[in-house]
Amino acid sequence: MRFGEDALASFDGRAGAPRTVHVWEPPAPRAVLLALHGGMAHAGDWVAVARLFRSHGIATAAYDLCGHAQGRRVDIPGFDVFLEETTLFHDWVRRRYAGLPVFVIGHSMGGLIATRWGLAGVDGIAGFILSSPYYVNAIPVAAPLRKLSAVLAWLVPKMKVPLASLTDVLTHDPDITDRHHRDEADGVRATEVSVRFGHALQQAQQGLSLEGWRHPLYVVLAGQDRLADTRASLELLRDVPAELLTCRVEPGNYHENFNEVNREAIVADIVRWIDARLALPSAAPVR
Repeated sequence: MRFGEDALASFDGRAGAPRTVHVWEPPAPRAVLLALHGGMAHAGDWVAVARLFRSHGIATAAYDLCGHAQGRRVDIPGFDVFLEETTLFHDWVRRRYAGLPVFVIGHSMGGLIATRWGLAGVDGIAGFILSSPYYVNAIPVAAPLRKLSAVLAWLVPKMKVPLASLTDVLTHDPDITDRHHRDEADGVRATEVSVRFGHALQQAQQGLSLEGWRHPLYVVLAGQDRLADTRASLELLRDVPAELLTCRVEPGNYHENFNEVNREAIVADIVRWIDARLALPSAAPVR
């Protein structure tokens, strides 16, 4: 298997569309991470960090989000497909890992999905772990262009959005950067997005508020993020009750904290946080 998975599986997404699941798991996992990858990426991107979690007795299950891992251009019918299919994936994880605590882990767009999903009132989640959540775009977009995106998304939904490549400023790890480029060449990692996809993300970001958040939350932010606005994320996180939030800022990191050269230290800290959650009565296995 291309990304060192221990298993590949699938579940039925919206309208029965098959979604590939990549699994990294120890022989006897004590918890499982439901993983949501970033925009233009794919579930295999979790390999480096999933192997680290596996060494701590924690399984990772990630699925290829709608419109991803299927070619060079990402297109989706709307942001709601991510929320609907994450619920279906959660059901799949519950069946496969019956009795184990489930943590949701999301990077970038996956962090935005996890946040919107968590705000919708889901139950039975031991905690949420986010890396560089894509709450606010770090690259300013002119107001007229934002307004035009809605019209274009309706008239020519699959039209390509002009984007500058940021592949070389996602991580300081040259091996992972090389892997990203190989994945792009093979069409596993996208290099283009549709107008409809861009507009869907814009709509999901609009009006986002973390007031009412009620889950244990661990967030790691990157100081050299070229995609997600770190300062804006910190402002939004102020609305999370202090007793629920653990926030770590890595000043030297690019966007992909979980693929960065200091990922072992980040994972070690997350594992300590997970262990603290598992020690609480509220994190007892679900029967």
